[in-house]
Amino acid sequence: MTREILIQKTIDRLSRLPDQKLKEVSDFAEFLLNKLEDRNLVEGIKQVAADSTSFKFLEDEEDLYSASDLKERYK
Repeated sequence: MTREILIQKTIDRLSRLPDQKLKEVSDFAEFLLNKLEDRNLVEGIKQVAADSTSFKFLEDEEDLYSASDLKERYK
């Protein structure tokens, strides 16, 4: 089923719903859109952070401590 046909069928069904149910469908559609926008925003932030060189200096820093500096090890 193509997108256009699915949209048309949904519109036809929505036009037969009572007002209260139509409001519920509208609220749910808004919820889905917000969820999609949030996911896109999070992915965009992840990509910006991954591409950032802000913390690159940490890669060149020598290790100050090693396992031999531990007083107690988790078992």
